[in-house]
Amino acid sequence: MCSACNDPDVAADGTAGATGTGSTGSADSTHGQDGPISTTAPATTTGVADTSGDGTSSSSSSSASSSEGSESSSTGDPPDTFEECFDGQFVNETSMLPDYDQFMPVIGSHCVGTNHQTIEDVERVVFLGDSITVGSRPTLPQQTYRALLGDMLRDQYSLSYGDAVAEFLWKAPDPFNGTAAQMTAGDFSSCARWGARNDDLNGMGNQLETCFPAESLDLRTLVVMTMGGNDISSLAQDAIDGVPMDQLWANTMEFVALEREAVEWLTEPGRFPNGVYVLFANIYEFTDGTADVMSCDVSGLAGFDQPVPNPEALTELILWANEQYMSIAVDTQTDMLFLLETFCGHGFGNEDPESPCYRGPGTPRWFDLTCIHPNPEGHGVIADNFMSIVTE
Repeated sequence: MCSACNDPDVAADGTAGATGTGSTGSADSTHGQDGPISTTAPATTTGVADTSGDGTSSSSSSSASSSEGSESSSTGDPPDTFEECFDGQFVNETSMLPDYDQFMPVIGSHCVGTNHQTIEDVERVVFLGDSITVGSRPTLPQQTYRALLGDMLRDQYSLSYGDAVAEFLWKAPDPFNGTAAQMTAGDFSSCARWGARNDDLNGMGNQLETCFPAESLDLRTLVVMTMGGNDISSLAQDAIDGVPMDQLWANTMEFVALEREAVEWLTEPGRFPNGVYVLFANIYEFTDGTADVMSCDVSGLAGFDQPVPNPEALTELILWANEQYMSIAVDTQTDMLFLLETFCGHGFGNEDPESPCYRGPGTPRWFDLTCIHPNPEGHGVIADNFMSIVTE
């Protein structure tokens, strides 16, 4: 997602599983995945997730709490439902919370995502996705969530970037290609690209094939991904242009199916003989549930020069897509980060007491001047929250 990089981009990512090959939430998700998904045999859900991790690793750029106002998070007790995590966080009764509980996910005690995997002994880390993962100006390379999380994972699993030059180039975006300036640095790789959509995972951009050469598949791998924001951006622009709602729904189902296809590719039995862990973020948006795409002063630069004609219908699409992302996480026993819910109230409606996600006066904004990308504080929150899932 990078509006400042020639390819309009929106801070949201997702693909629906309605047309995917997995079940629609019928998996028994009352147990966490014990250890990595070993792809030499179908993944099972027979072990209660080990929650003896060492807690959240805090990044230097984020002083914000990973889960604001969550009673379950503050006591360390795993919540019984997703709704418990966000109970009381919003001043107004919000309709911006998807119905994840229909899929019976295991929610982490941190309340920033699910807890289906016990992530340990990681040997390689691969980042996939869009400009949220690549990083973009005005945020500096060392302030992006990818760089911050990379450092945390390096320390957690005794990994290496190889050398200082490789580390610098891996963390820095290439302004001409919209990718990391160097794809691989030691134990870390990134195939994320500015403007990427879900069909770039295993299609046009083929991030999966590029980032997982045959010689790397024996390494126990952690995959981290933000994807779907540009698909949502495209939907919003199509809605402004008058594309019929039935076509918008078809497009949403298609990009959700592509997300499911990618996660199922990663977790396919036999793909990674020594195991793979997959973490992906759901899809956020910058209007704090108002669907007022012109709430950002320079929204025209992000491709939104007119109001969305049917904001309620667009919101419904976003919520449905996020619900389907959860169904993917449950069906594949991978983990999803609550990016939408955590950032809701920290967008361009953060000072609007009428917005569905209003959190009260003084709530910081976590989006930058491009409208659709996180600012350094927002990147820090994403890094911290991903690490909370890793270490629980």
